[in-house]
Parts: sequence; structure tokens; C-alpha cells
Amino acid sequence: MPSADDRNWFGRVRPRWSLARQLFVLQVVVVAVVVLTGALLAWYDAGQRNEEKATDKVLTVARVLAAQPAVRDGLTAPDPTATLQPLAERVRAETGVDFITIMSPAGIRYTHPDPTRIGQPFIGHIEQAVAGQVFTETYTGTLGPSVRAVVPVYDDAHRLVGLVSDGITVLMLTAELRDQVTALVVVAVGALLVGGLLTYLVSARIRRHTHGLRPAELSRMYEYHDAILHAVREGLLLVAPSGQITLCNDGAAVLLSLDPLETEGKHVSELGLPQSLVETLATGRAVRDEVHLTDDHVLLVNVSQIRSGERDLGTVVTLRDHTELQALSGELDSMRGFAESLRSQAHESANRLHTVVSLIELGRAEEAVAFATAELRLAQQLTDRVVGAVGESVLAAVLLGKSAEAGERGVEVVLSADTEIDDIDVGHIDSRDLVTILGNLIDNAVEATMESARPRVEVTLRSTEDGVLIQVADNGPGVDPGSAQRVFQRGWSTKDDGRGLGLALVGQSVRRHRGSIDVHNEGGAVFTVLLPSRFGCRGSDVAR
Repeated sequence: MPSADDRNWFGRVRPRWSLARQLFVLQVVVVAVVVLTGALLAWYDAGQRNEEKATDKVLTVARVLAAQPAVRDGLTAPDPTATLQPLAERVRAETGVDFITIMSPAGIRYTHPDPTRIGQPFIGHIEQAVAGQVFTETYTGTLGPSVRAVVPVYDDAHRLVGLVSDGITVLMLTAELRDQVTALVVVAVGALLVGGLLTYLVSARIRRHTHGLRPAELSRMYEYHDAILHAVREGLLLVAPSGQITLCNDGAAVLLSLDPLETEGKHVSELGLPQSLVETLATGRAVRDEVHLTDDHVLLVNVSQIRSGERDLGTVVTLRDHTELQALSGELDSMRGFAESLRSQAHESANRLHTVVSLIELGRAEEAVAFATAELRLAQQLTDRVVGAVGESVLAAVLLGKSAEAGERGVEVVLSADTEIDDIDVGHIDSRDLVTILGNLIDNAVEATMESARPRVEVTLRSTEDGVLIQVADNGPGVDPGSAQRVFQRGWSTKDDGRGLGLALVGQSVRRHRGSIDVHNEGGAVFTVLLPSRFGCRGSDVAR
């Protein structure tokens, strides 16, 4: 069924013309109107010019002829016609006028192209000329309508002795105008054909770009696409081959913390994005589910190239927010760590229990009691130390879990003597960020000390005037000064295998809380994190 847009005012179905066809018809009509209007104006102007030209010509011929001594002498001769008729006919032939009439002051003709008219009164107005004025007029005489001039002739004493009149017939002017109009029509037809051809070429180009769609369909398509671009939560970017952003929807603006109005038209390197993301967007290489970190989000980036035939139209970039998923993964990793710690502790407890049982079976009960008491004292001392110094339950759980896990790998994790922090000090910090920062720093330190003779990791947690201090030091090989600028970038790893994500997440969490990180070597690598007492009171100063 045709829609309302397909019907005119009378309810009839409109022709299903595409936008290109409608523009073609409209342009043809406009070109035709312009050409025809121009032709009519040119025809009118040519007629006016011909009449003005004829008026100037007859006036000039009449004045020149009236000023000739031969004309004055002939008018006072006994037989003016015998003298003046040959002269008038010769001048008429030379100048191309249709008639020259020389007459007496009373208007009696002495000359005329038709000799039978000689001696008859002049047909036309002579009163102004008799009064001494020169004038022109269009009047119907013996030769039909003509443009004529009448000039008085004076003798040496300035007495009126006769009149001179010459003219060009309107029929002659029409013939001249007809020749001009013929040329004008040829030019107009040529202009119309050229305009029609150019209009067809423009219409064909528009048809190719609009795919033959009608205006209503194009309008609906634009409205649908615009609504979809603003409605979807996923980010969408269109990047030109030159690296300029040509489209940025609301989702991408939120994920990248950008203003869509200021983003479009800028190069990707001007948007303040992480360098790894800038390189991915600028190179235009196709990627799938590539992870990138910004200050506030973990993004899953897909890049697809756009081509139309042989033309490179740039790339389509889709952005999905995996911040929540990454946070949940971090919590899951923490839970796995806790479970692994419990498993490790259960494994160690089982070994100790077997040792105690074996000593009892061997009849060495006193040694069994001493062994069990010593092991219990060591485990309880670590728990009491952590719980007593760290009042925040999440941090205490992370420390206990990481200590047990590291102990199973032969790495000693200890608290520094000045560690002291409670839940009030870190109440403004998201617990997931605390797990991310402390857990990844300890994991990184444990990995770094695996080649050491006596691997050891020291953790410091305390409140300062500036905020909450988290420090993790190890006795590993330290951080290469040349790599200190890259340790918090996505993909950096001490193993150089490109898997590093932990320290990148640490850097993101610190930036989110407007904190700072310091990295230096002191017998090993020392990572110091400072989180402000109140969110946003310090500028981000994450060391790289």
C-alpha cells in the first residue's frame, strides 16, 4: 500500500521518481526557463537596438544631406527635381536607406524613389521641421510604416528653402531582426542542449550516490540512522584515510570522554587518547577485539576497513566498554587467589598434620608437640600482624591470600614495620580498585623475585597527610630505567611477551582516583602509589 508520502493533495499516487530524476526534471525546467527568458530578452533588446540604430542612421543622413550646398542650390533652381532627384537616389543607394524625399517648405516632393510620387504632398508631419526643429518619427507613408527623420534646409541668409526627409521601412528592420533572431534561436537551442547534457551528467552522479532512492526514503533513512547512532550504547567512529574523524556517536564520545561536536574533523592524534589507541586508529589496520585502556575505561576495539570499488573510504571503529567485565574478572581473579591461598594453606596443613602423626607413631610425642606449636605460632603471627596493622578487610584478605600463594612459590611476603591503616582511611576508594592496585603490584613483585636467591617482597600500607600510601618493594633485578616510561602501558611485561595487563590496570585505577605512581630501584624495584584523601583533589601524575 502506498504511504501518505506517496500521495499528492488529491489522494492520487505520486510517480515513484527518485531524487536524481526529480532533480533532473527540475534542472531541465530551470535551464529551459533561463534560456527562453534570455532569448526573449535578447530578442527584445535586438529590436530596440535596431530601431535606435535606424533612427540614428536616418537622422545622420538627413542632416548631412541638408547641409550640402548642392541641395541648397537645387532647392532654389528653376527645376529642383532635375537637380535633386539624381543626387537623392545616389545617396539613397550609398547609405542603404529606403527613401530620400527633398521637398519645398510646403511639403511638395521634389524627389522620391517612385518618380510618379514627385510633385505630390509629403505624407507625414513637417510642422516641427518648418519651425526649425529636427525630429524623427515612425509613420506610415507610401512605402508603408517607416522610421524617418525630417530636417530643415536653410540658405546662406538662414531662410528656410526646403526640407529633407529620409527613412527606413519597418519591414526592412523586421528582416534584419529576423536574421538576428535566427542566430539567437540557434544559440539558445545549443545552450539548452548543452545545459540538458550537463544536467543529465549531474543527475547520473546524484543517482549513483543516492542509489536511486526517493527524497522521502532518503529522509527516513537519515532519521533512522541518526536515531540509531544516538541510541546505541556501543561507540562508533568513522575515520577517514587521512586519520580525520568524520563521525563520532554519543556512545564513543562517552567512552572516550570527548565532545562529539568538537571531535569530528580532528585528527585522531589531537584527541588526547592513549598512544596505543591512536596508533590503532591512525594506521587503519583491521583489528578484532583488541583491548585498550583509557583513564576511565577498558575498551574492546574492532576496526574494519571500508572500500567502494578501488576507493579507500577509511575505517569503521566500534568500541565496547569492558570496564565492568574487567572489574568482575578482577574480582573473580581475587576469589581464585583466595581459593588458591586456602588450597595452599590446606596443603601445608595436611603436610604438617602428616608430620605430626608420623612423629607420634614413631613415639616422639614431645617433638610432635613442639613442631605443631611452632608452625601454629608462625601462621598465627602472620595473621595477627596483618589483621592488627590493616583494619580494612579487603586489603587484609588480599595480603593474606597473596602471602600464602607466594609462600607456596617460595617467596616471602612481609609487612613493613610502619604499616598501619584502617577502613576509614580508604573508605572513599573503591574496594575493587584497592584489589586491582595491591594485588597486581604484589603479583608483579613476586614474578620479579623468582630468580633471586632469597625472594622477598615487602608491602607498606599507611595513611599520610596527602592520602593513602601503598608501596611494594622486591629484591628482584629492578626496572630498567629505559622501560620506566612504559611499565604502565598495555602489553608491557618483564617477560617481553606482550601479555602485560596488570600494571596497565594499576595505572588506570590510579588515574581514576587522580593519584600518582613512582617507580625506582632500591635493591630491587619499588612501586609507590599515593591515592589522595579526597577524590579529585590532586591532578593525575602517573609516572611512566
